[in-house]
Amino acid sequence: MVAEVVAGIGVAIWLVLLFWRGGFWLSSEREDGTIQYPAAWPSVTVVIPARDEADGIGQAIGSLLRQDYAGDWSIILVDDASSDGTAEIARRTAWELQAEARLTVFAGRPLPEGWTGKLWALKQGIEVAQAGAKSPDYLLLTDADIVYEPQVLRDLVARAENGRLVLTSLMVKLRCESFAERCLIPAFIFFFQMLYPFCWVNRSDRKTAAAAGGCILARALALRQAGGIDAIRNALIDDCALAAIMKARGPIWLGLTDRVHSIRRYPGFEDIRRMVARSAFAQLRYSPFLLAGTVAGMALIYLAPPLLALFGGGATRVLGLWTWTLMAVALQPTLRFYGLSVLWGFALPLIALCYMLFTLDSAWQFARGQGGLWKGRVQAAGP
Repeated sequence: MVAEVVAGIGVAIWLVLLFWRGGFWLSSEREDGTIQYPAAWPSVTVVIPARDEADGIGQAIGSLLRQDYAGDWSIILVDDASSDGTAEIARRTAWELQAEARLTVFAGRPLPEGWTGKLWALKQGIEVAQAGAKSPDYLLLTDADIVYEPQVLRDLVARAENGRLVLTSLMVKLRCESFAERCLIPAFIFFFQMLYPFCWVNRSDRKTAAAAGGCILARALALRQAGGIDAIRNALIDDCALAAIMKARGPIWLGLTDRVHSIRRYPGFEDIRRMVARSAFAQLRYSPFLLAGTVAGMALIYLAPPLLALFGGGATRVLGLWTWTLMAVALQPTLRFYGLSVLWGFALPLIALCYMLFTLDSAWQFARGQGGLWKGRVQAAGP
């Protein structure tokens, strides 16, 4: 009887997720489509926080300097105490492209208490951008491992202008080449969309707010009116925190793209564990009760159906198989986006188990005083 109830609850939950959760699993919110370009192009400053990013900064800077943008634009790289020559590589890339005038490399000041490293670097870069004779109309906040196709900045600004958006963000396409990446990265995108259905993010009548930190175009005036980066200074999940304060100022938009890529490598499961564990417990507001509820919920939603399908009998087995199939179907659009086999969908229970363990590890790291560890800094401020 208990098994049948669990099986029935599992089916009901997945039907709700598929039909009443904003169609998150369809991955339909994308930057595709015809864009009307403005008659006059606003000014843009790109701000890149970088700490020991020698492996990818040359490609990132090079892709930005190749942008086909007709308005005034420039790049500010905030070198956050790098020890690997990040700043020198950026300068050399600009010199090779004969675009030194577009790039400003700023040596970041020491990190003050109460700030995360990335947000402190962004704040300094924005201050430099706004200290000039004319403050930029837009700020493109991007990471040091993100590579853009040449038309992206132009299309981002056009979308923002057409929709009068205060924030426009692209969920960049993450690297998906190693076995660990192919196993876990599509599910990472899937879970993010489940938490923050993009179509709800993009609706002004919904409170749901989210952004993808690798590529955020913010209207500079709206950011100042929202309190600036200071308003989210210690947020580990800074992209969604920024989206929340910006949505209070006006409409925002978030969508998938295959024209902007992250080149950061995650060769093994341990690399992805560190990435997830850095902020997973922060997503749960550092609450042990939310942690327990999340683990129990994921066990019910992802683990119980295949176990019932394999070891149950009669109606319980049928319901387990049906639910397992529903979750496999739900993952298919994301798998297609990453060019992976449909069979990965049936591995979602094991993939979810990995993320459960990563979340528990995130809480354990916080308890040990190592929460939010990134580039040698412990950044979790706690509740």
